[in-house]
Amino acid sequence: MEIIITDDYKAMSLAAGQLVIKQAEKDKNTVLALPTGNTPIGLYENLVQAVNRKIVSFNGVKVFILDEYVGLRKTDPASYHFFMADKLLGRIDVKEKNVFIPDGQAEDLNEECAGYEDSIKKCGGIDLLILGIGLNGHLAFNEPGSDFNSKTRVVKLTEQTRRSNAAYFDKPSQMPLSAITIGLGTIMKAEKIVLLASGEKKAAIVRLAIEGKITKFVPASILQTHKNLTVIFDKGAAEQLTAHNS
Repeated sequence: MEIIITDDYKAMSLAAGQLVIKQAEKDKNTVLALPTGNTPIGLYENLVQAVNRKIVSFNGVKVFILDEYVGLRKTDPASYHFFMADKLLGRIDVKEKNVFIPDGQAEDLNEECAGYEDSIKKCGGIDLLILGIGLNGHLAFNEPGSDFNSKTRVVKLTEQTRRSNAAYFDKPSQMPLSAITIGLGTIMKAEKIVLLASGEKKAAIVRLAIEGKITKFVPASILQTHKNLTVIFDKGAAEQLTAHNS
């Protein structure tokens, strides 16, 4: 595990952006898996700027998005289809045919999940997977208790996750009860994983994930066993790490 501690969120986002750009330059047809949420927004802005400056191209890159709410239209401003188009995919030169996002309105959700797994396999697997971490240790929407070998599936969201994400909806009651997420087993098959975290509010769960016991009740703890993991935290998120602060 490589641990990178940056001064602040901006520096964390820049460091993450440099890793993604390096991967895209090394392999023009690389397969990326990208997260939603607040944490990667700075990273995505860096990637947009790099494309605009012709530093990097995503023309041949394939992109898988980690999750999507069940029941939301793709055009719903709270959907991750909308979020990713707004923050990244609609602003870079990635081809539409190379973008994969779970369809939360699919008639057969189990079939949608199986097809998503098949699409990853057909692309040769994920080369670089970026993650954020939830306050309860979830990765994507793999909530506490998730099987470490889980694949893409529909999951019930915890009350804590629903409370955290309700701010993105006009009314808390509009917050979906479930979501499609790639599984922990799918995540762990990625060739390289980068975990991002920012701010003091993430410090406690970061410590449990990186230095605590490996347990399904802290899903992110499974990352300790990955052969090629880089974590990038700002000082706030890293403040409780004993090894870093000893």
